[in-house]
Amino acid sequence: MPVRATKRGAERTPFASGASFDVLICGASFAGLAVARELRAGGARVLVLDRYEIGERQTSACAAPTEWLVNLGLDRSIRQTFGSLLVHTPSRTARWSLPWTFSTFDYRTLCGLLWEQSGAAVFETAKVNGRTGSVVHTDRGDVSAGLIVDGLGWRRVLGSGANVQPPAAALSRGLEVHPSGRGSDLELWLDTRYISPGYGWSFPARDELRIGVGSFDPLLHVKQPTLQLADDVSAEAVRFQGNWIPHRLRPSVEDGVFFVGDSAGHCLPLTAEGIRTALI
Repeated sequence: MPVRATKRGAERTPFASGASFDVLICGASFAGLAVARELRAGGARVLVLDRYEIGERQTSACAAPTEWLVNLGLDRSIRQTFGSLLVHTPSRTARWSLPWTFSTFDYRTLCGLLWEQSGAAVFETAKVNGRTGSVVHTDRGDVSAGLIVDGLGWRRVLGSGANVQPPAAALSRGLEVHPSGRGSDLELWLDTRYISPGYGWSFPARDELRIGVGSFDPLLHVKQPTLQLADDVSAEAVRFQGNWIPHRLRPSVEDGVFFVGDSAGHCLPLTAEGIRTALI
């Protein structure tokens, strides 16, 4: 289970009164770190906030086109590379040669590499609670910035009005387990035994399997289908990780705040891929 890394006790000091930066990035996953990386040569004073340490909490099966990872200087995070996709349906199994290779990667390593590329940006652990104008409220006090970026995920914490809430929102849901093990194929299941409006997957990552089920209907639970798929492939159902996944674009600018990644619905709705869109 992830351990909350927000500073505690003597280390949990409030931000200096009136703390101000040129750019405040809330969220230190794919999108937030990609923004910090792109700002590295601008000379701006950049602060990145997240309630967890960088790379602390894996958010997905973590796979992307290999060439993207290499060209972004993130290839040290690669765990396993695949040139084809094995697709299972109730009537047959077929292998599809991919137009490019796909690689699973280590989340902590990739986030660490993105952060290394961000230059002189400052990182602090803090839970972001909301904002008033250009002032962001956290559990360590207020921070202001001329430019604010929300990369906090589907909740769109810094947006105006009520936050997006499932199951009424335009969200898919996914759950996966991470047992130890090895596999040679990137696999998908298009099978109503597991889920009808969705799919199952198994993404090997060298010494770990990432097995899960995603549903395009937020009203349909995915725990039992995930357990069934894991059992069917003789894998142990351990180390659960789940998330809501946006499947509709939302405004990327609102009331002076920029939204990136899942906060802006930057996710491919059919495949639920949000990593490529976040890194753009």
